[in-house]
Amino acid sequence: MEVRESACKSALSASTLPGLTYSLNPYRGCQHNCAYCYAPCVLRTPREQWGRVVEVKTNIPLVLAKELRAKKPGVVGLSTVTDPYQPLERTYGLTRACLSHLASSEFPAHIQTKSSLVTRDIDLLTTCKDAQVMMSIGTLDDGERRLLEPVASPIPDRLDALKKLGEAGVSISIFFGPVYPTIAVEDIPHILEVFQESGVSELWIDKLNLKPGIWENLQHTLKQDRWRQQVFAHNIMEDKEYYPLLRQAILKEANERKMLVIDAF
Repeated sequence: MEVRESACKSALSASTLPGLTYSLNPYRGCQHNCAYCYAPCVLRTPREQWGRVVEVKTNIPLVLAKELRAKKPGVVGLSTVTDPYQPLERTYGLTRACLSHLASSEFPAHIQTKSSLVTRDIDLLTTCKDAQVMMSIGTLDDGERRLLEPVASPIPDRLDALKKLGEAGVSISIFFGPVYPTIAVEDIPHILEVFQESGVSELWIDKLNLKPGIWENLQHTLKQDRWRQQVFAHNIMEDKEYYPLLRQAILKEANERKMLVIDAF
């Protein structure tokens, strides 16, 4: 993998995502290399480079510190395009440095990640104003995770991270998305039970959306698993009732469990 160090001119960008005022992305590109990732479309990055080239904005903590003094307080989303806790964060610590500035400001931090590394920063998250960590989990099958999210943390590690964060008093939630198309309606009660056992009572849900290039990349990745390739193709491309029925099952089960659901289907 190629790492490119760069200097950024700005740190905070206006965000149109629900609940966020600003977005903050210390890295451009992501080592997690999820096969269904939409970020290459957003960043207009050739998909063949995705997961192979990461730009590291080495000066972003200093730029952020200046902007926090000048901008109107609002919720900061870390990261809205690439994972703030991808493996390079262990080396560079840019997310932690940015969090240290947010912790001494009136800007709440909202983190979305697939990495258990987030627990390293519990000390800062507990001092941030209204900090929240949302863990992305699209399946409980770690074999599928290894296939489609090869560098992201194992699913058990993500669930354990949520427990640790919740026990420390950090607000936690799960982004159940994209819901893997191998999941059946009858799997939903068990999945939500596991989510609840991690201490989560808020759930964001979304289907697998086929932005340009995603289906082709999925086919390439799934060619080593013929069964999953056929299931994905059928439930995404052919069965128009698959996701609507799955959505209804999630909403029904979540309601019975008194879980708050933010529906992005």
